[in-house]
Amino acid sequence: DPAVWVMTSSWLDLQVVWMAINIFLFLWFYFFYDLGDQFFYTRHILGSALAWARAPAAVLNFNCLLILLPVCRNLLSLIRGSFMCCGRTMRKQLDKNISFHKLVAYMIGLMTAVHTIAHFLNVEWYYNSRLGKYDDLSMALSSLDDSGNTTFLNPIRSTTTTPTLLVFTSVAGITGVIITLSLILIITSSMEVIRRSYFEVFWFTHHLFIVFFAGLVIHGAGRIVRSQTTTNPLHNATFCKDRIDDWGKIQECPVPQFAGGFPQTWMWVIGPMILYVCERLLRFIRYMQTVKYRKIVIRPSKVLELQLVKNGFKMDVGQYVFLNCPAISQLEWHPFTMTSAPEEDFFSVHIRSVGDWTQKLIMDKDKAMQDFCDKLKMGVDGPFGTASEDVFDYEVAMLVGAGIGVTPFASILKSIWYKFKDSNPKLRTRKIYFYWLCRETHAFEWFADLLQLLEREMEERGMGSFLTYKLYLTGWDQSHANHVMVHADADTDVVTGLKQKTNYGRPNWDKEFEQVRKENPTSVVGTFLCGPAVLATVLSKKCVKYTDVDPRKTKFYFNKENF
Repeated sequence: DPAVWVMTSSWLDLQVVWMAINIFLFLWFYFFYDLGDQFFYTRHILGSALAWARAPAAVLNFNCLLILLPVCRNLLSLIRGSFMCCGRTMRKQLDKNISFHKLVAYMIGLMTAVHTIAHFLNVEWYYNSRLGKYDDLSMALSSLDDSGNTTFLNPIRSTTTTPTLLVFTSVAGITGVIITLSLILIITSSMEVIRRSYFEVFWFTHHLFIVFFAGLVIHGAGRIVRSQTTTNPLHNATFCKDRIDDWGKIQECPVPQFAGGFPQTWMWVIGPMILYVCERLLRFIRYMQTVKYRKIVIRPSKVLELQLVKNGFKMDVGQYVFLNCPAISQLEWHPFTMTSAPEEDFFSVHIRSVGDWTQKLIMDKDKAMQDFCDKLKMGVDGPFGTASEDVFDYEVAMLVGAGIGVTPFASILKSIWYKFKDSNPKLRTRKIYFYWLCRETHAFEWFADLLQLLEREMEERGMGSFLTYKLYLTGWDQSHANHVMVHADADTDVVTGLKQKTNYGRPNWDKEFEQVRKENPTSVVGTFLCGPAVLATVLSKKCVKYTDVDPRKTKFYFNKENF
């Protein structure tokens, strides 16, 4: 089925194109430096390490051009809005922005390692050539007189200049050390365990990208890699390499002249850097706009609900905002999916206590309401688009939330409630399947009120079949099991108070997908997940498995929230 192929291969296609460009750049510049006549004498001293240093540099330039673009959130939201008239496959690629950002970062790390190792070898060979440890030609090239200090080949101009001294005294060496250290700190602090447990470490070290890009722009100014320039008369290296004593004495062999290459990195990165500066300026302007608290509620399971009001703020279902609380940290911004509906005159977020920042915020809520509002001013950046924005583009939607991952679906279900209340004729969706997986019973409580409202609204309108929801409790103790057994015959669920009883354990996804396909034999079904990567892998495979080969029958499209 072409639809299945497009759905599963578009992200792979993007990776293939990106990798093909990387390979092309590497090979092009490798052979440029390995075969170019202007680098004949440079290669004589450095060998293949010259090409192994320069080819990764070209790949680095390309990936440093890309690395900032996936994190320009406002740019992505603008593009997402521009593609509303295009196919959903095009828009879905924007939801892979963080994955692509990581992919590019891995390539930058790999190429930096190759580039650095090659240059360590180059410096050592330059030094040995200067000491005369190699042949006469290498010694002659390293000892060329250069009163203006502009036409030399070997950057080590004296035998007292050791490789270490060159690294820490030259522009290329100092910036190279700074770039490499910054990159090591950025990459190591981006590991999952660091981000989850010490988000502040990740946040602050990631801003070393400013140092990284500053060093990157300056790095090439050292012009440490040098090539032979054209002289009049021409110095033919293949003819003159064996006539060192005749250099400058016969017309065919004038003294060879060399020059460093023009720095090019800044030309690659200047555009993305300007875009990112504009992005940060827009974020700052939004940060300065006043945000007022409408309501603050502590929900069960240490979940804080903030209802906020901001002039001119407009949202869509499933979107998210970044919040900053200067009283806790001036620099930290954290993403939260909005749980309010676009039809409401405020926007809300539900914040779970999982780290230092959220713990401090929830602890401060224990203070008096007025003190909380006065002390904890809130900055808001957004809203930004996610995959859930497209939920109403599907005839049938499967919404899967795990724990606090239910938040984007709270927005969707609220919006549906308002649309039914106002009899909105534009509602295309005719069936929603909602699955919520939680480890503890208290987690259901803050969301149960909304489900009760929807349950009542659907019954009153004779549309009880519009919303099918299933709640799954994945963790419980014996006392809870006994309590459930005693009240097994009750009309409502003992956990949520809803007519739909809570399920215990995890869903049988094969059974669920089979049921959805059976009930919707000719529909396009959007499957939306806000939850862990393991569950995403399972659901994406099920979407492919249960998409019918007949294009006239059921098709499943997988969508996952990414921050």
